[in-house]
Amino acid sequence: MEFFKNALLFVGLAAIVGILMQAVNINTTKAPEASHVEKSPADTAMVSLVKDYNVYALPIPQSINFAGEPVPVENPDIKERLDREFLVNTYWQSNGLLLVKRAHKYFPIIEPILEKNGIPDDFKYLAIAESGLMQVVSPAGATGVWQIMKATGREYGLEINDNVDERYHIEKATEVACQYLKEAKEKFGSWTLAAASYNAGRAGIERQQERQEVEDYYDLLLNTETGRYVFRIVALKEILSNPAKYGFNFTEKDMYQYIPTKEISVDTAVTNFASFAKEFGINYKILKIHNPWLREAHLNNKSRKTYQLKIPQKGYYTYNPES
Repeated sequence: MEFFKNALLFVGLAAIVGILMQAVNINTTKAPEASHVEKSPADTAMVSLVKDYNVYALPIPQSINFAGEPVPVENPDIKERLDREFLVNTYWQSNGLLLVKRAHKYFPIIEPILEKNGIPDDFKYLAIAESGLMQVVSPAGATGVWQIMKATGREYGLEINDNVDERYHIEKATEVACQYLKEAKEKFGSWTLAAASYNAGRAGIERQQERQEVEDYYDLLLNTETGRYVFRIVALKEILSNPAKYGFNFTEKDMYQYIPTKEISVDTAVTNFASFAKEFGINYKILKIHNPWLREAHLNNKSRKTYQLKIPQKGYYTYNPES
């Protein structure tokens, strides 16, 4: 009887092993693909994207500068701070690609104004650090692409009221930024410190220089925002100057385009910008997109000042005038 028990146990174990082996064989055998099923280009592209997605440590350039002034990357704290900005701005991929696209649209406006005023071309990346090239308002009230405070804007001649806020006028705001930076450069003798003062204020930088008994930006211990500020600008400059090197892939058709406009003079009040816009074959939204400094649906203009409004050339927008 014991023999039969053992025999039955052996047979049972053998059967279980056989079943398990068959299951393993089934799971590890690749099923043939159905010949009639084709992968779509989107499926293929997605597989490629998944396979290509990797996160790498980024080599810091051995020689890097801001406005011709070298960044001392040989110092360990400087290298770490710069490395942080390279990683953050490279691997925030959606934001990085948006910056590339917006830069293509707005840099051609900003660059000639910087050049005319003798401001190094690198300062166009300061505008990116400030606003991402968007017409935004900070919690402190800094406004527009160049993030200009109301008092500063008025000090430099911008009109700022309920009707009109020229901090949203990209050309005029760029001119104000240039004037501020030229004065800061004259005060500090350094474009790097001029850039830092754009964030912390000239008095703020001067106060820290006196308190810490050092002059150079890279020797100062500053608050987190200002301490990261120039490093972020430098990283943005390198990444946007060499986007493919940092994994950003696009074609010319992917870029945002600046829409050509013509200027019209307005020296009277405008009671209704919606009706006004229709006279030029556009709608209220399109008028405001190209003239964001017009802050209300009307223009008082009691002083009969002459304003230059931008009207997009025909053929770039389509809309239903009755909607």
